[in-house]
Amino acid sequence: MATSISIFPGVYELKRRKYSASLFWSLLFILPIILIITYFSLFINGLVSLVLSVLLLVLSPAELNKIFNFEIVEYWAASVFVIGWVLAVWIIHRRQLKRAWEKINDTARSQWQLAWTEIKTNRLVIFFIIVLASMYSVALLCPWLAPRDPNAQQDITVTKYAAPLQSIAYLKLRTPGRSILPFREGEGASFTVINKFIAVQHLLLNREPSVVYISSFQKHGDEIQYVQGIQKKVIAVSELVGENEENFTGNRMFLLGSDKYGRDIFSRLLYGSRISLSIGFLAMAIAVTLGTIIGALAGYFGKKTDAVLMRWVDLMLAFPNLFLILMIVALFGNSIFLMVLILGLTGWMGVSRIVRGQFLALREMEYIQAAHALGFSHSRIIFKHLIPNAFAPVIVAATLRLGGIILVEAGLSFLGVGVQPPTASWGNMVAEGRDVLIHGWWISAFPGLAIVLTVICFNVIGDGLRDALDPRIRT
Repeated sequence: MATSISIFPGVYELKRRKYSASLFWSLLFILPIILIITYFSLFINGLVSLVLSVLLLVLSPAELNKIFNFEIVEYWAASVFVIGWVLAVWIIHRRQLKRAWEKINDTARSQWQLAWTEIKTNRLVIFFIIVLASMYSVALLCPWLAPRDPNAQQDITVTKYAAPLQSIAYLKLRTPGRSILPFREGEGASFTVINKFIAVQHLLLNREPSVVYISSFQKHGDEIQYVQGIQKKVIAVSELVGENEENFTGNRMFLLGSDKYGRDIFSRLLYGSRISLSIGFLAMAIAVTLGTIIGALAGYFGKKTDAVLMRWVDLMLAFPNLFLILMIVALFGNSIFLMVLILGLTGWMGVSRIVRGQFLALREMEYIQAAHALGFSHSRIIFKHLIPNAFAPVIVAATLRLGGIILVEAGLSFLGVGVQPPTASWGNMVAEGRDVLIHGWWISAFPGLAIVLTVICFNVIGDGLRDALDPRIRT
């Protein structure tokens, strides 16, 4: 049995001189801990606000409804995600150690274990899996990683069309005191929790200091004369954070530049990943669920059920998806929820055909005939025996289709009928920069590259899954 320190990911592999595996597990375990330490205040405040909101839901739900800001949920998700990340890595590594310690016989392995063994030998697929996992992690951690508010518009005469890596000077304004917060007056546990929640929520949602971007400035006594573009303005030193120039001045770099409203492209790219990636994932989840159910019913029962359901599939395939989506958006408006629903309800037909074909082949197998002879119910045969054995090609098809859904969402946002500004998505970011491609190429280039990279990731992973799950290729 390994020593207690070997329980930590990477140590056991290091002792066995498996340096690549040790580095992989160590980084996977240490990285979320580094994130927690780096963004400790956001991590703690996110957890505190989550706990306080649960307490308020019990103590005073009406008051919680008045003071609650839904934007705070993204901080909950980030804090819970890093905790889940650490626990997941530790648990998975612990199970692998247990298998190694007990010397479990792996001669009889399932199809998924054989597929994973095959995937691990494909370095290109592993690389793109890591890239895609990193993109989803960034999407969940964007309130921590984004340097500033993605929708913030301030002093656009100075900040608009800032080139990548360009720094812009600013004056830091004095922050108003806590007295402006709408604290509740009263005694008791509920009022204490309410006021604490108001304070923590304010810290999370107003963590950026108030600044004024400038082209240049000069100090004259108790006043600061500064220039914004062609405008000359004056501000009192008492309105700034300090009297010394080192205290109230600074430079802010725009890593990927800014758009015509002075909004930070890097921050919008991070927040746009959350929209584009989540829409693709949720839409595909709806499509896979609906397609699996319809394909399973058609393939299992056959005859009239199969004929009716497949004619419905043919009817849906006859409609051009893009025009159908545009018609629905024109009738019911556009929102993120509606976009997910539309993309999911127009993308299940291919999955249903794949599942139907698998069911038609599997329902004649001996183990299915035995299940019928033993009197098992239809639901048990479908969900316990048929779907698990028919799901491998569905996963491959879903992975390949995910890139297409992200492209469709980006195309709709580009046309102005998808995710609406100022909410950032990669599609509408590309659309915002189409008129300034010569002198503002970065506005469209970076979200466009993100779309290309995401689609490549899904396609390469889908090809790798197809090769790993197909026994004819594996043998």
